Amino acid sequence: MENDLVTLSPAQKKARRSRNVAIGVALGVLVILFYVATIVKFGPAILDRAM
Repeated sequence: MENDLVTLSPAQKKARRSRNVAIGVALGVLVILFYVATIVKFGPAILDRAM
């Protein structure tokens, strides 16, 4: 088998990078949302617990 690699155009590379950035930002927002929801669910008393 020959090495049949696909060469992306600059527009395709830019689109791929934009998608990757969008996915990264969405994951970051989701993590922050879950963190805030956990704090809201347990209330401020979660910070006063014994370690």
